[in-house]
Amino acid sequence: MTWIRNRPLGLVYRDPERAFGGYTLYSSVTGKNATLLDDEGRVVHRWFQHEGIQHAHLLDNGHLLVQTAPFRYAEGRQNMGGNAGAMMELDWDSNVVWAYRNPAQHHAYERLANGNHIVLAWYPIPDEYRQTVQGGHHDPKDGDVMWGDSVLEIDPSGFVVRRWNSWEHFDPELDRICPLESHKEWGHANSLTTTPNGDWLISFRATSQVVIVDPETGAITWRFGAEEESLETALSHQHAATWLDNGNILIFDNGCHRPHAPAYSRVLEVNPETRETVWKYQADVILAFFSYMCSGASRLPNGNTFITESSTGRLFEVSPAGETVWEFVSPFHYASRFGRTPYVFRAYRYAKDDDRFVGRDLSTARYASLNDMITKGRVPDNYHGN
Repeated sequence: MTWIRNRPLGLVYRDPERAFGGYTLYSSVTGKNATLLDDEGRVVHRWFQHEGIQHAHLLDNGHLLVQTAPFRYAEGRQNMGGNAGAMMELDWDSNVVWAYRNPAQHHAYERLANGNHIVLAWYPIPDEYRQTVQGGHHDPKDGDVMWGDSVLEIDPSGFVVRRWNSWEHFDPELDRICPLESHKEWGHANSLTTTPNGDWLISFRATSQVVIVDPETGAITWRFGAEEESLETALSHQHAATWLDNGNILIFDNGCHRPHAPAYSRVLEVNPETRETVWKYQADVILAFFSYMCSGASRLPNGNTFITESSTGRLFEVSPAGETVWEFVSPFHYASRFGRTPYVFRAYRYAKDDDRFVGRDLSTARYASLNDMITKGRVPDNYHGN
């Protein structure tokens, strides 16, 4: 979305006939709130956590599962995008009912049916593996540690019941770091979720790979990304790989280092068996849709696709034909390592009749002042009020 001086904020467009009516949940990176919007873009509820809320989604019990901001000191991890200090479960009133603290965790997490959680974590790669890594560039400021991604499965007490180390299963030839990316990490995983049979679907940004892992054997059983034969199918530093009900995989392909092409983003639906792209969204004006970092996409029950364009704070819904039917621009700006920014890691849409909202006060009255500021485009920077 083009950045203009008098940029619209809040609800930009809504087609009530074709948009999926529901509530939108999102949080601003480096902010301390998670915000719930109605389909007219009005705030109906906010959660607050003084340690920050970088990524949030609803649990089946109606509580919010979040990752906080990084710890001030995390052995260098605090300077890496996506690092978090804690994973917390918040009730509707923002009370902490469960927490897991680990300065190694980052980006993505999921609660399993057995009550355990899986979460991404960064740990130093042993020298025997580090010496095999190809690609990337070295900056003396990065230090001597090379970080790799692990998946931890933890029980409710925080005990690690399973740990998978990516470097033990990566192929140095297939998992090369992009030459424009730092050599301080091998992988930079940014999404983690389970498939219907319990496998792990993981996106690795630095190597432009989406993989499926068998958690029982640890083997990478499927991979898709940088090694694809054409520019049309090859990924470029993607995020948010999501398993769809139809058995396909939805991917936000950021596209920041596309070879022989301008930087532009797109959303792809890929058939994992045929490796074919069966659906795609990109802007009619190719450079009008781009997010260098973060971002995500999810398929809605009505067949539309809900997209987070992170770097601009733009949340929007498109029809199967690629027509925008709902669009909202976040009014919240915070200080970050990139300066003043509105960016949103990932947003989610929930149906109006979702059981988790039964009995909740979802009127706009409590947030009349905030909604008025949004309408006028005058929300103060670093705003954490309710």
